[in-house]
Amino acid sequence: MNHNPNMEEPRVSVGIMSSSTIKLELNGLYLSRGTYMSGVITREMVTKGAQEVSITSNGRMAWDGKEWETLCFIPLKEHEADFVLKEVTIGVDFHWQRKEDQRFKGALELIVEEERVTAVNHVLVEDYLTSVISSEMSASASEELLKAHAVISRSWLLASMKSIEQKYPELKAHPERHRCTMPTTPDEDREQIKWFERDAHTRFDVCADDHCQRYQGITRASRDTVRRAIEATRGEVLTSEGSICDARFSKCCGGAFEEFAYCWDNIRYPYLRKRYDLLDAHGKAPALPDLSQEEEAEQWIRTAPEAFCNTHNQSILSQVLNSYDQETTDFYRWHVSYTQEELSNLIQKRSGVDYGYIIDLKPIARGTSGRIWKLKIIGTKQSCIIGKELEIRRTLSTSHLYSSAFVVDKEGTLEVEPNATGITHVPARFMLTGAGWGHGVGLCQIGAAVMGARGYDYRTILSHYFEGAELTHLY
Repeated sequence: MNHNPNMEEPRVSVGIMSSSTIKLELNGLYLSRGTYMSGVITREMVTKGAQEVSITSNGRMAWDGKEWETLCFIPLKEHEADFVLKEVTIGVDFHWQRKEDQRFKGALELIVEEERVTAVNHVLVEDYLTSVISSEMSASASEELLKAHAVISRSWLLASMKSIEQKYPELKAHPERHRCTMPTTPDEDREQIKWFERDAHTRFDVCADDHCQRYQGITRASRDTVRRAIEATRGEVLTSEGSICDARFSKCCGGAFEEFAYCWDNIRYPYLRKRYDLLDAHGKAPALPDLSQEEEAEQWIRTAPEAFCNTHNQSILSQVLNSYDQETTDFYRWHVSYTQEELSNLIQKRSGVDYGYIIDLKPIARGTSGRIWKLKIIGTKQSCIIGKELEIRRTLSTSHLYSSAFVVDKEGTLEVEPNATGITHVPARFMLTGAGWGHGVGLCQIGAAVMGARGYDYRTILSHYFEGAELTHLY
């Protein structure tokens, strides 16, 4: 598709926060528009300054002394006004979770969801991307990395927007994807296999947290390099077979790319393939061991093979990691240790299942990066196979394990009272040695940062992480 400068830039709706009460500040003049009294009356007025909107007992929104069914604040001059949302939670359920005040451009819509008020930001796609790039990584990152991230963030966003097919009918936002048959396990093994997707959002396009893409408005000032990267790639997306690519990314692949099907739905994308995160002098990726095999995966995870993302260079890491991400120091290879009591209590709390004492954590199936997508938890009371990778990470941590690419060592024994199984001894301690940070699908942010620092341009970075995909201009 050729670049068409007359095509209109889309807007995106982003769910920012949900609470019983939302406090905000309108910096500039905003047109407030809303309906109340069962939609009979619509009122418009110019508003500015501090505001508070709360849920009422009958499921409406209380603001300005009235109860509202719909409420929206639209800037009279979009480039001269912004609004602040107070105490937005970021990093929900992750180890860096915290609250902060955040500033946004565009319009603010307030809606009622599940007896709470939800704040939705309506903003132009390119303005959204300027924030995402600054929120996902440091604005001081190399310009080629920022360009690459702008393209994949734009691609991921537009591929997920239900309205995009109407704007660009020549591209499919929801391509006909090839489903794959996953390996099965014996019938006697009880399974709980689940995954978490953005399809959970029904009243806005994407959320603002790690579940989708980190979007924190203009809270973190964007540098000129970010703006240049966005402008240089304006309207540019990755495509494959006539469809916008579902361009995923994570912090650190651990040296090997994971495939989509082992993290989400059982679908094969031609541009999200297993690959070594390294290029030789000829621009070719070395052969990758078969990390779906237990012996190969264990050797890979217990060692630290050369890879783009195998770095401790602080100047490079500071380009990719914001201040709270830099609290994580070991991610290419990491270690976690639990006593029997800690692990059994943790699993029961996180899963809601009482396994009794934990006898073993047994990998049943691994993906192309060595990430476990089926794990059997064996306890003295019951056993179950869980998956996919995010469910495993959630179950084995108070927040999330860095990844599901890990091997397990057991140390010592504890004597326990025998039950129906006759077991009298269980491991005293479980030690997990792991690889990578995140799901490992698509672009590896730390690996891409190293590539940018070594002089690779953004097109080469994209072709490495999304093999066979093409660059296309939409607008």
